[in-house]
Parts: sequence; C-alpha cells; structure tokens
Amino acid sequence: MKALMRHRLFWPIVALLALIAINTIARPQFILVTLRDGELYGALIDILRNSAPLMLVALGMTIVIATRGIDLSVGAIMAVSGAVALTIIDGSPDPGNLGTVAVALLVALAVSLVLGAWNGFLVAVVGIQPIIATLVLMLAGRGMALLITEGFITTVNSQPYEFLATGYLIALPFALLIWVIAAVVIALLERRTALGMLTEAVGINPEASRLAGVRARGIVFGAYAASGLLAGIAGIIYSSNIRAADANAAGLFIELYAILAVVLGGTSLMGGKFTIAGTVIGVLTIQTLEATILFLGVPSAQSPVFFALVVIVVVLVQSPRLHRWARSALSSARSRNRSDADARTGVAS
Repeated sequence: MKALMRHRLFWPIVALLALIAINTIARPQFILVTLRDGELYGALIDILRNSAPLMLVALGMTIVIATRGIDLSVGAIMAVSGAVALTIIDGSPDPGNLGTVAVALLVALAVSLVLGAWNGFLVAVVGIQPIIATLVLMLAGRGMALLITEGFITTVNSQPYEFLATGYLIALPFALLIWVIAAVVIALLERRTALGMLTEAVGINPEASRLAGVRARGIVFGAYAASGLLAGIAGIIYSSNIRAADANAAGLFIELYAILAVVLGGTSLMGGKFTIAGTVIGVLTIQTLEATILFLGVPSAQSPVFFALVVIVVVLVQSPRLHRWARSALSSARSRNRSDADARTGVAS
C-alpha cells in the first residue's frame, strides 16, 4: 500500500475520484450515462467532451514544460486558428461543402504549426527566454486574429465543421475521440521511443545533454511546434462548438489552466520528468471542478475565488511535504500514546 501511495499518479487520481464522489452524493444522476439513438449522454460524457480544448493544450504544454520551458501563447494560437478556419469557410460560396471545410482545417493547422515553430525558433535558436518569447505571440496573436476577422465575431453555419465539436462517432463524442487519439499518439511517441528520454534529458540539464550528443535545439523546437499544432486543433474545436470565431474570448486564460492541469498531474515546472497520464487526470479534475461549480450555482463573479480555494485544497492533498508532515505527526502521536501507556502500566505495578 505504501508503494502505491508513493506513485506519482496516486494522489491526482484520489483527488479526481473525490470530486466525482462528492458530485455523486450531491446528485446521484451525475454518474448516470444513458444511450439514446446510439449515442451516449450524461454529465460524465459532457465532461469528457468539454475537456477537449484544454486537454489538447495541456498535452502540448506538458511536452514544453518537460524541456524546462513554458508556452503562454497557446490561447492566442487558438484564437488565430479559429479565425483562419471560419474566415475561409465564411468566404466560400458553400460553407457546408466538405472540401471547403477540409481546406479551412488544413490552412488553420498549418498556420498554428508555423506559429508554434516561431516560438521554437525564438527559444531554441535565438536563445530567448521561453516566457518572453511566447509572451510576444500571446500579445500579438489576438491582434492577428482580430485582423483576420476584421474586428468582428465571424459566425458560420456549416454542418461538417460543427460535427467536430458536437458530432458523435461510434456512440462517443467526436471531440472526445480527438483528444484520446492525441493523448495516445503523444504517449506512444514519448514513452515507446527514445524521444521521451531525450526530452527529459534536455529538461534536466540542457547543456549536459548537448555535450552528450543530444540535439537539444531540435527537441526544444519540436516541443513548441507540437504545442502550437495542438493549440490549433483546440482552437478549431472551440470555434466549432460555438459556431463562431471570437478573437477576444477564444482560449482566454487557457494557458493558465493548462499549466495548472500539468502541475496537478504531477509534472514538475522545473522540467525533466513528466507524465502524460497525469496531465489527462489533471485536465479531467479541472473540468469536473468547473462542472461542480456550475451545478452548485456559484455566481460567475465568485466562481474564480471558489475555484482557487478548491484547487488549493487539491494541491495540498497531493503535496509530498504535507504527507511527510502528516506521517511524522501520526508517528509522534503514536509514540506519546505508547509512552503514556507504559507510564500507566508502571504506576499500576
């Protein structure tokens, strides 16, 4: 049991299960999943579907953080991606045409990849600090999105595009399948090839890994390019869900939630060791918490405070230092109890 408790995923899983249990006690229908017309519905299904944008961004953020970096531009890339896709679809004579949607998606993802590669160039080649390099695009990206949409909220009515966020495939939401496939592909690349080991080596000690023959620049460049591409997919799903490109609201503060999810999952901000499974659990914890806040009817003005308080509790539950303190306090209490018992035994005799 002690070995299980020391596993890095033990406490993140406990925190997620505790949230699910609390919601289930408050409303038993929370864990109810129904099948209607061959499609699964329920609160848990909604959480899994709505997790898609944050999950994709957090997966990219995990790889970047593993290289001892940070990417603050993911929200802006989401805004640009959605703006590019919807502008192309809106400007076509047939927005519902599958070919038009495919072209819009390819162009949006290509732009996102280029933006991610730009971050990688600034960090890996030019040598700018990651927080500064990505802050530049964070500030400029939304301006780019506004220029693309000419300052308006672009709306479209395209069934193929809406399917990305609201459609179902094999009884499951298509958005859920997208992030599951992305997570599996990244996990296989990072844990079944040498890429994961090289990424951790770069994060632990970039200079030592370079001297050992690791192409640190290529690893870092690829991490930011992947983060940009994943953020672009997230932007497409977000705009598909609301059927509009809103440059100001798309991906707002999502970089902070993504960093929080990565940390909740057990990945260190100091770089090196990382866990894809932990990030998935962290994102689901945040999404479940947001669903809880919505169910409790917390006013929107107060929800950030409530969210922060619960996150603090979750982080404390996962804190190794708190666990050591609790074990030490419990051990001291047991020692005192034994001493008192021995003293009473001595007096009685």
